[in-house]
Amino acid sequence: MTSRSLGHVPTASPTFDLVVATLGRVEEPGRLLDSLEEQTYGSFRVLVVDQNPDARLEPALAGRGLEVVRVTSDAGLARARNAVLPLVSADLVAFPDDDCAYAPTLLERVAERFEAEPGLDGLSLPMADAEGRRDAGWGSEATLLTTRNVWNLVASAGLFLRRPLVERIGRFDEQLGAGGPGPWRSSEETDYVIRALAAGARVAYDPALSVEHALTVRSGQALAARGRSEGASVGYLLRKHRYPPGTLGRMLVRPVGGVVVSLAKLDPDRARFHAATLAGRVRGYAGASRSKSSA
Repeated sequence: MTSRSLGHVPTASPTFDLVVATLGRVEEPGRLLDSLEEQTYGSFRVLVVDQNPDARLEPALAGRGLEVVRVTSDAGLARARNAVLPLVSADLVAFPDDDCAYAPTLLERVAERFEAEPGLDGLSLPMADAEGRRDAGWGSEATLLTTRNVWNLVASAGLFLRRPLVERIGRFDEQLGAGGPGPWRSSEETDYVIRALAAGARVAYDPALSVEHALTVRSGQALAARGRSEGASVGYLLRKHRYPPGTLGRMLVRPVGGVVVSLAKLDPDRARFHAATLAGRVRGYAGASRSKSSA
């Protein structure tokens, strides 16, 4: 599909609404807010969706030199974001994780990118740790997102979208994401971007910028569990968005190749990860079919 702008009216100095869903953490959201207080760009507010059953977050929010709007929500990442979407009013909308951080000039540079490209509907940035290291899956070349390359180029913490696009796409799929009712515990942002691309949005991936987020290092059973969980979410999306047989086959063959390569490198943990990813994708695809048939 050829991307096209969705016809927004650009502003000279775009404003940001930063939607932060949080549950069970105090120190990490405080660190994120610390980084936001250091921004060189001031036209933003923070919409905190507090899913905690108590007041543990209040000390982290108190005394901030920021415009903070606190909203409460039941548990579930997609559910929390949906709870605050009716309040969004800025030019640009972002969804930082509660355990990420922004470099001081990040919002300034993102604003400059959107100002320079009025036809750009969204921007996706990779994650990197405090030393600038990234997971191997992140692309090294700038590109426009498509429904074929979206899988490894989107994370919610690095996603910036124009508000008219968010208003057009609407709510997140609450079957997906951490704390959701189904087994698909990730990829709610990937689903959102796929829907945006299907609507004709022009969304770019820019590896020249990044959002700070600790790398996830797992091994053994924990790594295999990650493969099963992420694989199930991908399988769900393949079914939901009716990807063609060629794409489905490619997404099933890749983990098989990963098993072979990992075994050749005498890396059994990675081999089990790829095998679990394959099993997760098959189960997620089948599970999406059952979910639709029972709806």
